[in-house]
Amino acid sequence: MSDQTATLLVDLIISLDGYASAEGWPGWWGLEGPEYLAWLDEEAKKDVTTLMGANTYRLMSGMSGQAGEADSGFSKEEGDSLAGLAAVPKVIFSSTLKEPLAWPNSELVSGDAVEAVREMKQTRTGTLSTLGSLSLCRYLLSAGLVDRYRLVVFPVITGKTGRERIYDGYPDVALDMVESRTFDGRLQMLEYVPRVIDTPLGRGGGG
Repeated sequence: MSDQTATLLVDLIISLDGYASAEGWPGWWGLEGPEYLAWLDEEAKKDVTTLMGANTYRLMSGMSGQAGEADSGFSKEEGDSLAGLAAVPKVIFSSTLKEPLAWPNSELVSGDAVEAVREMKQTRTGTLSTLGSLSLCRYLLSAGLVDRYRLVVFPVITGKTGRERIYDGYPDVALDMVESRTFDGRLQMLEYVPRVIDTPLGRGGGG
């Protein structure tokens, strides 16, 4: 076992009203700016293993492959970010996908994600960070495995076009803020230590 265990980070981008994406809107809701993109570049250089489920794997691996094509339709910033995912170590949780996985640097785990991540936290170093995969994030959070919960909040309300409501099905969670930052005068990064609670705060404590 390593002396330095890995940290599990749930990492999400979100509209102000709680959606992960919106139909008809561009990536990052069209609001990415130089400060935010520079921060993403710095984050990508860290010791990070990306965790995702099968649906996100299919979507992101396909987009990553398309990003290198001349007529991909992605902006340069989107294309660079997607193409760069090929080099990132990735763990894919799926009972339906089969090895070998086509996307480079992808490891398949077919067993229970909670048990696998619990072991990974003890045997690996650096950061284990989710990518999309809302049901996986919810499952790991409910199991009490998440060390950090990080949101980048985009100042849009997509009540009509929003897709993938992030918090549906969540347990009650208390959040202790450990970091915040504003990018480009409009995007708000919020990072918390999450605590799953059984009793609402103020009515018998934090569970």
